[in-house]
This record gives sequence, structure tokens and C-alpha cells, in this order.
Amino acid sequence: MEITNVSEYEAIAKQKLPKMVYDYYASGAEDQWTLQENRNAFSRILFRPRILIDVSKIDMTTTVLGFKISMPIMLAPTAMQKMAHPEGEYATARAASAAGTIMTLSSWATSSVEEVASTGPGIRFFQLYVYRDRNVVAQLVRRAERAGFKAIALTVDTPRLGRREADIKNRFTLPPFLNLKNFEGLDLGKMDKADDSGLASYVAGQIDRTLSWKDVKWLQTITSLPILVKGVLTAEDARIAVQAGAAGIIVSNHGARQLDYVPATITALEEVVKAAQGRVPVFLDGGVRRGTDIFKALALGASGIFIGRPVVFSLAAEGEAGVRKVLSMLREEFELTMALSGCRSLKEITRQHIVTDWDTLGGLPAPRL
Repeated sequence: MEITNVSEYEAIAKQKLPKMVYDYYASGAEDQWTLQENRNAFSRILFRPRILIDVSKIDMTTTVLGFKISMPIMLAPTAMQKMAHPEGEYATARAASAAGTIMTLSSWATSSVEEVASTGPGIRFFQLYVYRDRNVVAQLVRRAERAGFKAIALTVDTPRLGRREADIKNRFTLPPFLNLKNFEGLDLGKMDKADDSGLASYVAGQIDRTLSWKDVKWLQTITSLPILVKGVLTAEDARIAVQAGAAGIIVSNHGARQLDYVPATITALEEVVKAAQGRVPVFLDGGVRRGTDIFKALALGASGIFIGRPVVFSLAAEGEAGVRKVLSMLREEFELTMALSGCRSLKEITRQHIVTDWDTLGGLPAPRL
């Protein structure tokens, strides 16, 4: 079957992967309302295309934290990629580099920061979970710096793991032939079997529930890398993030895997952008599957987007070639959306190019008739 869009990879991944692994990647928290809403909310935004504009040349390049990339499409941190494919994060790193964009490596990767760096040149960010043992955190951050990573994406929405019922049913744990490579030498790389989710038990034992805004300041004392705060959904927290010295904000609900019934990220985006007042860039992850989604996010003020599940599903289906194809398809769809909307560069994409169903009600979603 010829793959013509990003979403088609999920069905292939479901066929190829063990149930426990597919369910881990695919599922959300509790009722999975937010998981559906992350996609559905994009469909409630319509275009206002402008016509008779010369769109023979389209420029999608942009800069993120000073680094020039080919398009505003980047790779979100997704854990344990060797469950999807033997090459895991190696393949993803090479695909991102070939596409001229940024890969974010998960703390819980099945390849270490050093191994990913060894795949060759590329702009890479490191996603950080803060462990109770701060020496572990400091060591990890220093290793990421030494390996040439360019920023820290601090995940702030996971003091405890969300209730992912598929993982509980499956007694999810990392397959025995894999480990969390960044923690291998620290006796923290293995995940024990548990009566529910092995990952939930691991998080309960290791992740620091006392994490607070003062720790953003603490991180700044141990690294010179810019810090992105990942997991912001409100204007209030956006303002605090700016005050705390964040270099950027990622509007994220953790792929709908933490607290269910939070808004879709595309719904929360605009209030965060307004609160940031242009002082730091705001990015979005969650639910992006089409070039049209990317355009909508930029029209609402995002400086770029991150994709997560499409990476692991395409990796499971076709390895590095799959991830390359996902990035290529999204790029082509986004370029076409720009052309058909009358935009020749990212700065020409404005709020005037879209209308949302919450426009008429001062920020509240319109009732469904």
C-alpha cells in the first residue's frame, strides 16, 4: 500500500508491534478524551485564504533559539524508540538531520546522548525529567552539553505519571533486552515488572514530586544551555515561565497522556502566546498530523511545532525511511497550505488567515448545533 499521509502509518505500526508496545505509544490517559480532542480541535479551525498572490517561491526556513532549520517542523521527545525499531533513536536522529530540523531526545531513550551524537551532525535538544537524586540530573545535563545538545526541554507536567489504563492492563514494562540508556551506569536503566504499569512504578520511585519554579532557576545554575519549559497550558504559567528565565515555552499536554480533560494544545495555544507577549518563542506539540495543522498553529502564534507519535509509528513501519517520509510529507503539505493560503514566508502567516469556532464567543468554544 502506498502511504499518502502521516496517519496511515499508525495502522501499519499496530500490525507490526507487540500489543503492549503499540498500546504504550498510542494510548492516552483515562477516558482518552483529550487524546481525541488534540486531533478534533484542529478541525474546528477554518482557513481564510488570500488569492492572486505570486506563490512561485515559498520560504519555510526559520530559526529556533538562534539555530536555522529548514522548516518549523521538529521532533518531540518520544521514549524508548528501540521498542519500535532496532535502530530506534539512531534512525530518528539521522532522519531529522537529513531533513534539516531539530530532534529532541527523551531522557528515557533507549540510546544514550553520546550514541545519538555519534550518528553525525544535527541540531539536537535534550528532554529532561528531574530525578530525586539531583546529582543524576546534573550529570545527565553535563553529558548532554558535552555531546553537543543545544537546549534542554524541561518536562514540567509529570510529577506523577498519568493513569494510562492500557499500560495497567498490559503490565507495561521495558522489554528485557532494552534499557534506559542514559541511566545505564547509574543502576536506574532497568524497569521492574509491577502489578500495574512498570513505568508508573518507576516514575513513582525516581521522579521528584517537589519540582517547582525554583528548580528552573536551579537548572540555570548548572547549565548554560537555554531551557524550554514543556507542558504549559495556561496564560498564568506562561507568564511565570518568562519571569523564571525560560528561553521558550512548549504548549503540551504530554500527548494527552497525563491529565485527561485538559484542552487540546491548539485550543490552549493562543492564550499562552498572548501571555508570553513575544518575549520568548512559543511552540506546540500534540495532535499534529497534517500540514494544515502546522499552518493553523503558526497562524495562532506558534513559532514551530513538534511531532511525536508520527515518528514512532513511521519508525515501526519503515525505520529511518519512514521517519524521513513523515517529515517530507508534512513539509510538502505545509508548503501547499502556505501557497493556497497566499503566504510566501512564515512571517506572512497571520491570525487573519484562519477563523476558529471560539472567535465569536470571546475565547469560549462555540456550542455545537
